[in-house]
Amino acid sequence: MTGFDYLRDPKEIYRQSFATLRAEVDFGVFEDGLDKVVERLIHSCGMPEIAAELAWDGDPAGAGRRALAAGRPVLTDAEMVRSGIIAARLPAANTLICTTHSPVAFEVAADKQTTRSAAAVEQWEPFLDGAVVAIGNAPTALFRLLEGLAEGWPKPAVILGFPVGFIGAAESKEALIEHAGGVPFLTLRGRRGGSAMAAAAVNALGSEPS
Repeated sequence: MTGFDYLRDPKEIYRQSFATLRAEVDFGVFEDGLDKVVERLIHSCGMPEIAAELAWDGDPAGAGRRALAAGRPVLTDAEMVRSGIIAARLPAANTLICTTHSPVAFEVAADKQTTRSAAAVEQWEPFLDGAVVAIGNAPTALFRLLEGLAEGWPKPAVILGFPVGFIGAAESKEALIEHAGGVPFLTLRGRRGGSAMAAAAVNALGSEPS
């Protein structure tokens, strides 16, 4: 064997990737700005079929871009989400916050008999006002955020809800759809989601729409 025959040019790989997904998805159902976020979501997982399962309210793309431009922080439920966000794309050196591994999260989780991800959300309240929230791992984090908002916590600019898994993921996203309380959101119905999708959504918001 002398090697495989495969495409090596990164620019051409990029071009063909987006040409392929654009050919397989009707982007006409997404308003300007949101379509670019959806492109990045599909590109992050290689599944054009997720386009039909996306749900949103308000103007999540516009709200997220304005929040980032204003220097608001990005709150994430997992280090994998935070690590996947390309800081150089953020327009105002936005702070990336993940509290899942903080000592407080461990203590609150043990005290309240809940997950560390849900306990970590308890520390978000001071940073929430006008922030970008990206949840790509834990359904309990999304549930706790919705509970906090119902309790009177400050409202973020946008919620990007992509928790993944077999227990609670689909239910937490349906709860977001029904109980966002006027906060713009973007989510993927069902079990699918993940850190790569949540990070991709933030990266798309940090890039100028073209």
